[in-house]
Amino acid sequence: MLAANRLSREGELVIVSQRYRSQPRNLDDARERLRELLLEALRPPPKPRRPTKPSRGAKERRLSEKARHSQKKQFRRAGGDD
Repeated sequence: MLAANRLSREGELVIVSQRYRSQPRNLDDARERLRELLLEALRPPPKPRRPTKPSRGAKERRLSEKARHSQKKQFRRAGGDD
């Protein structure tokens, strides 16, 4: 929900502005923020992401990196080049 944290217990939408020193300017600012909030609520939601699978090259790179990492660990475990 777009403004869930701005709802009071009674279900009223609360918008507060203390940006300016004068009350009329703060009221105008709060109205502008309400207008922006409503315009954003009217915007259609983004299309859901279409799941994709990793490419063959990406799989091969990942597996070769895992093999290199494993070799490094085995080399350390064996005690090096004794």
